Amino acid sequence: MSIGDRIDRARASAGLSQHELAARTGITQPTLSRTIAGTRVPKMNELVAISNATGFLLQELTGSSPISGQVRCAARAANSAAMDSMYQQLLHFLELDAFLDDQGIEPVG
Repeated sequence: MSIGDRIDRARASAGLSQHELAARTGITQPTLSRTIAGTRVPKMNELVAISNATGFLLQELTGSSPISGQVRCAARAANSAAMDSMYQQLLHFLELDAFLDDQGIEPVG
């Protein structure tokens, strides 16, 4: 999966259009579109802004998380849910959990 694919997945998961993500990040929509298409490499400050706007970790956007290489998923899809979508959601939560652990943030409850 390319960085553009990961950005687009984060955008869609956050329920944002490209225009909305551009407005929230201060990145122009054409620049965001080229980044998602893979014809432009995003700058670090843009990745940070996208991370803040979507709730996805930088490691998720850049593909540098050690979690993704360790996760295997066996599940049955229900309600016409796509397995890839379910896997990506699971991976997002596992990466967030690992990040919170790294920061020493304890679970509530």
